[in-house]
Amino acid sequence: MNTPSKEVVIYTTDTCPFCHAAKELLESKGISYKEINVTNDSEAREKLIQMSHGRSTVPQIFVGDKNIGGYEELVHFFDSGHTI
Repeated sequence: MNTPSKEVVIYTTDTCPFCHAAKELLESKGISYKEINVTNDSEAREKLIQMSHGRSTVPQIFVGDKNIGGYEELVHFFDSGHTI
């Protein structure tokens, strides 16, 4: 996988189908990412909520310090011609 110029971080849970889809999309584009699984980690989930300005849903995808949003927003990000 390619190392992007900005770190890509994806917050996930074990049972989230959109989390799996987002990871597959990133992998299909050859983009490496850091996964933070918040399934049983209340401290990590709290950090997610703070970083995403109150959002508690997963996935939440960050490129550098920018919150892209969830899976649908990631698809739109790429469909709009953005690259990582």
